[in-house]
Amino acid sequence: MSRQTRPARTGLGITSLAVASLAALTACTSTRSPAGSAAAGDPTRALVIGTTDQVTSLDPAGSWDAGSGTVETEVYSPLLNTKRGSSDVVPDLAAGIKLTGPKQYTVTLKPGLKFANGHDLTSSDVTFSFDRQLRIADKNGPSSLLYDLASVAAPDPLTVVFTLKSANDALFPQVLSTSAGLIVDEQVFPPDKLLDDAAIVAAKPWDGPYTIGTYDKNSLVSFTANPAYQGLFGAPKAKDVDLKYYTDASNLKLDVQQGTVDVVYRTLPVADLEDLGTKKGVVVHTGSGNGIRYLVFDLKTQPYGSATKQADPARALAVRQAVADSVDRAQLASQVYKGTLTPLYSPVPDGLTGATPALKALYGDKKGGPDPAAAKALLAQAGVATPVVLNLQYNTDHYGSSSVDEYALIKTQLEATGLFTVNLQSTAWTQYGKDRVADQYPLYQLGWYADYLDADDYLASFYSHNSWVANNYDDPAVQALITQEETEPDAAKRTALIQQVQDKVAAAVPLIPLLQGSTAIVTRDGVTGVPATLDSSYTFRWAELSKQ
Repeated sequence: MSRQTRPARTGLGITSLAVASLAALTACTSTRSPAGSAAAGDPTRALVIGTTDQVTSLDPAGSWDAGSGTVETEVYSPLLNTKRGSSDVVPDLAAGIKLTGPKQYTVTLKPGLKFANGHDLTSSDVTFSFDRQLRIADKNGPSSLLYDLASVAAPDPLTVVFTLKSANDALFPQVLSTSAGLIVDEQVFPPDKLLDDAAIVAAKPWDGPYTIGTYDKNSLVSFTANPAYQGLFGAPKAKDVDLKYYTDASNLKLDVQQGTVDVVYRTLPVADLEDLGTKKGVVVHTGSGNGIRYLVFDLKTQPYGSATKQADPARALAVRQAVADSVDRAQLASQVYKGTLTPLYSPVPDGLTGATPALKALYGDKKGGPDPAAAKALLAQAGVATPVVLNLQYNTDHYGSSSVDEYALIKTQLEATGLFTVNLQSTAWTQYGKDRVADQYPLYQLGWYADYLDADDYLASFYSHNSWVANNYDDPAVQALITQEETEPDAAKRTALIQQVQDKVAAAVPLIPLLQGSTAIVTRDGVTGVPATLDSSYTFRWAELSKQ
């Protein structure tokens, strides 16, 4: 699945956005049956979605991963959002937004908004939500997206004023549509610490299309349409949804094939998707996605890192560059992913404005392939003794079971040069996120799915001072360029700045982009609401799903 050219999500400029009128969607009425207790096609059976993803936290301030986000975007809402088939942001909980000053956006809320627990949703909840994100600033949360937010105020119950640090920030409306912009109930959530999942579920602070009924974390969660919801997507077509979690992708494949699961969203191996595509009663929807996969060096604990006994910046850089010389992306794409993922030579995926293959001309054979001789010469010149021991960590319950083969092949590639000894380990995702931000992994796997379709989401999120990657990379010159591109109104100048960032980080190589990929969703016959072909702006929305 190669990345296709796609439109960037546009900023809202100075135009006030009115809420488009939505035709009310009639929710299906049924007597709910638990997942697996009724045959496929039984109208009393909830729509069952299967996944191998794991939830880290239901608190929007404490999670920024696909598994948590899948649930959070169904039970919480932002001020702005995107509709299917478009990358433009439009009002969700908001009635409109205006640029009321060079550094000021004013948002008007819809009147009469409520949480599922009956609490009023007002501008006070909005200011609380953003202040809370910044105050907690959890390393696994999305607060770094609010890099340009100086303050937020609520002059009246329906008005919110965002004051920014920089003028001409056309990206800020996009930030409002991300997980950093999810609105929470100030009567439920503490202002300065995370709330555990059980307490959140009990308090029912939902303002999204669905509410959570029963919650068995990372096992089975039941959802029901939220009667208080007044957001962009209208009443869900499927009143009841069960989200069923799997630790073994082969069991998930078997269940969708047998009809006890209606929809699969993340993650089945390529071979399973190919096989399911030949089965009667099953539809495999694929298309270009915005996900990338990459290796991250922790600049404190990598070989010769700043916190090691042999700390040496020059040798640490040489190790990173030698690894970049040695990985074979084409082999990973063809052998592990059968061409469904393609080689990536920049943190910004192909198809986004400003993307340039900055690493290709610097590393390996300078054509995209590996070059062990170049890696050997580089290490020798820096005085690095070989073989270099690399402790490499990866994960299978978040990035899919194919990660086993992917990282086994990376180990083989690196050790085949004679320059590295690789100690390979895997950790469950719920622990993985905690360990990596605590500098426990010198070299580790990460992936990324866009918060908004712009190169900045792949630059600021990776290379800013308080980036989500949190690998101790801190270059003031790069950060200055990122700030410039975020506020540059001239498109050509902004593109040039984006390319400069890619060139600088490619030379420092604090992370190594490997692959860019696609989206795949599997449905049973009779399930509607998923396009036959997915484009790169598609976002999985349960409210659009129905089962006939």
